[in-house]
Amino acid sequence: MRGLTIFILLAGLALLPTSAMAYIGPGLGLGALAVIGGVLLSILVAVFAIVWYPLKRARAKRREARAQGADADS
Repeated sequence: MRGLTIFILLAGLALLPTSAMAYIGPGLGLGALAVIGGVLLSILVAVFAIVWYPLKRARAKRREARAQGADADS
């Protein structure tokens, strides 16, 4: 029981806010923003590629089928 009390006390102390006394300079801050932007942009490009290329292929097949249908009518 005493160990649980100490654990709860330490967990409560760990949750109290304290100042970090940390400094992020402009170079590190801009570098961090660039990394975050790069990751988000790469995710966006990946989603775009997953959606765009199958649509592009389906559109090309549809055009080809339409062209073959027009040739058969002639």
